[in-house]
Amino acid sequence: MSFRRMAASSRRYRHFSRYRRILSVMVKYGFGEALYRLNLLRFLGLVRSFVARRRVEGLETMTRAERVRMALEELGPTFVKMGQILSLRPDLIPLEFIGELSKLQDSVTPFPFEEAKKIVESELKNPLSDVFASFAESPLAAASIGQVHRARLRSGEEVVVKVQRPGIRRTVETDIEILQYFARLAERYIEEMRDFRPGAIVEEFARTIRKEMDYTVEASHLERFARQFRGNDALFVPAVFREFSTGKVLTMEYVEGIGISEVARLEEAGFDRKLLAARGVDLMLEQVFKHGFFHADPHPGNILVLPGNVISYLDFGMMGSVDRKMRGYFVEVIEGFADRDASKMADSLLKIVEWDEEPDRRRLERDIGEYADLYLYRPIKEWWIKNLVEGMLALLSRHRLRIPPDIFLMLKAIAEVEGLGRLLDPDFELLERAKPFVRRMHLERMNPKRLFEGLSESGGEMADFLKETPGDLRDILKQWKQGRTRIGFEHRGLERFIFEMDRSSNRIAFSLIVSSLIVGSSLIVTADVGPHLYGFPVLGVAGFSVAGIFGMWLVISIFRSGRL
Repeated sequence: MSFRRMAASSRRYRHFSRYRRILSVMVKYGFGEALYRLNLLRFLGLVRSFVARRRVEGLETMTRAERVRMALEELGPTFVKMGQILSLRPDLIPLEFIGELSKLQDSVTPFPFEEAKKIVESELKNPLSDVFASFAESPLAAASIGQVHRARLRSGEEVVVKVQRPGIRRTVETDIEILQYFARLAERYIEEMRDFRPGAIVEEFARTIRKEMDYTVEASHLERFARQFRGNDALFVPAVFREFSTGKVLTMEYVEGIGISEVARLEEAGFDRKLLAARGVDLMLEQVFKHGFFHADPHPGNILVLPGNVISYLDFGMMGSVDRKMRGYFVEVIEGFADRDASKMADSLLKIVEWDEEPDRRRLERDIGEYADLYLYRPIKEWWIKNLVEGMLALLSRHRLRIPPDIFLMLKAIAEVEGLGRLLDPDFELLERAKPFVRRMHLERMNPKRLFEGLSESGGEMADFLKETPGDLRDILKQWKQGRTRIGFEHRGLERFIFEMDRSSNRIAFSLIVSSLIVGSSLIVTADVGPHLYGFPVLGVAGFSVAGIFGMWLVISIFRSGRL
């Protein structure tokens, strides 16, 4: 056994209790068959039958997505966060799971103030009283990764301090390690799971949550966002205090306002709801179409209204980014939709989406035409971006096309803001508000300077290709002449069969050993040779005993597998 495999095995047994907890919950929510196919039930040992009896009532009436959501909720913060992240990734999980996983909410108990104090002092390398004139012991909010306390700096500024949950990094890394092991087994033994790319799902989750656990990333997001809107009086961006921030502690300006969805309080305070609706949407469209860097989680809890109908965003942990070229393709999709030009829409969509196999172009254009007809003859007031997005995602899913995550985040953010706009102003129409932004993008794309830049880029890429091609061909021919070219063949779908054959052959060999022991012991007893104990040959009795133990072991193994 290699050192790497020995280390992996050692880690698995070190986290044995966590493995059993995860597997127990999976069995409880009806995923026992999948665990059997992955050969993971051995981790449950003798408690498997007890766990099976604890299966949730009414599982038969629940969808698979509902059962996954409930299992993630029971497994705790890391898995809840994974579900939340995956609910934003239609390129990684089936569409049926997107809506269900988006229901997941952080519901965690705050950790004690003494622990928060210890972390802040350790990170800032100073006693709490040397940095803060006051520091509230009760947090304003608590989530799976950290919690937020209100405080005041010694210099007098009112701030909020986000403190990372103690031990969360170690917990997350343990769960990532376990999920990576499960993903490798799924890709190896369950052929139909390969289309869902479990390894890619776990790797994306690991990348995202590790970035979210580094508060310096959020601080950078906040500073970049502030630069984008410098001089814009309609938006207030809180300041970040870098000297009092680290990877586990984030100190930023305290903002006091009214939640944008608290319509009654806004009315009572005399705010202009129609103006707020227009400003909220304009700010989001400017983020998307002008800057390409946007707040990806603009739900009501993350947006405050300040005096003067000024809007302020909170929590910059989740941001999206869409480059200029991709924004241009998106505008082409909108133009094709408005013109009812299915061919143009298909061309533009295929520049945006990803796929493993090229789709049937005629079927795609037909479905796009039918999709457009569902909406184009309705009044604009009946159009909801959320419904348009869901319809487009369903269409892409039928053709096995995947939308890039940042494009989905962009559409989801716009849909969230549209919902808030209509809450504030029932007559609000986002599409009418978006026309100037789309028109401006179109004119920018037609700008001679931009066209020349595009041609220059294409010419440079073509020149590099022509320059590098002879060398690449020479390397290929050289490897061919030296016999270093290899063609590989991969057998797919045979892993489970090989595993079952291997297990069956082991059982047969084990059965032959037991039979040999019984026959040999019988011959010894019949011949009455060797030392005796209470009148019986010792070797014969020992042989029968070993055969009995091995036989019982074999029978128990067969019963535990659930297949006679």
